[in-house]
Amino acid sequence: FVYPGGPPPPSPATTDASGADAPTDTMSIMIDEVLFLRHGRTAYNLGRRLQGQIDIPLDIVGRWQVDQSAYELARRYYWAKITNQAQHPEALQQPTGPDAHLADPNEITQAPASKRQMTIISSDLFRAQQTARAFANLLGLPVEYDSRLRERSFGEWEGMTREEIREANAPDYDSWRSHTGGELNHGVESRTHTGQRGSRAVLDILDRHRENIVPTTLLIVGHGSWIVATIETLLGMDPDSLSNLGSMRNAFWSRMTPAGDAERPRWTLDEFNQGPAIAAFTDWENGPDDLRGPNMPQWKPIMQ
Repeated sequence: FVYPGGPPPPSPATTDASGADAPTDTMSIMIDEVLFLRHGRTAYNLGRRLQGQIDIPLDIVGRWQVDQSAYELARRYYWAKITNQAQHPEALQQPTGPDAHLADPNEITQAPASKRQMTIISSDLFRAQQTARAFANLLGLPVEYDSRLRERSFGEWEGMTREEIREANAPDYDSWRSHTGGELNHGVESRTHTGQRGSRAVLDILDRHRENIVPTTLLIVGHGSWIVATIETLLGMDPDSLSNLGSMRNAFWSRMTPAGDAERPRWTLDEFNQGPAIAAFTDWENGPDDLRGPNMPQWKPIMQ
């Protein structure tokens, strides 16, 4: 079965847990696609404050960002709405009245699009919940929440700007930026631990769906540092390396394909840090002009 929109693009990177190249083979697990979606912008993102596990909502631009990505992904994964309708035919809207002609539910159950299903699991932090619901509501899908998908904890640095951290402890700040561990002196969760925590959660979710009889796309909605460290760990990379994948933009996504056994699948990274088409010709980080009030500061990239 080829889902609407065509098959995934050619695989640019495939490794097992050790990082060695490995050929793909027939799946023995039913989650055969994993999509990671980062939450939209918050006031802390705009102010360049470390969020970690502080529970802060999306701001007006963040809500716009997740809506744009939700529209784009809903077009790509429209089949998931058909699957949901096939599983709940009683919810299909029908006309009423003595002369009403009812819609045929067989149109849905016999459609090839109903032969896959989607599972959405989100971090329980509110900014991720909002992001997940922006997509799920379009297709009528439920959302599960899982605290294991929370962002990397930044300990006593949570809520602080980089300037404030540097002023308080320049050596540890510089060590953090160079990936040599100075942040650990302040209760910050290591990149390695974050990646291990994330990869264990993903593998557990795959294992729980091992007996599914329907091929499944898993959408995980979470946080930038958590997603990147998790992907790097699944690919056998060292999250503390300076030459790794880089960061993800707000409300952008990455996509992976697991192959082989659920206990130790091999992973292909098919997309990384991808966003909706509108992001290519708008100021994505600041949003459209009509959303920005006169006192809203401009988002600016970090200058090293």
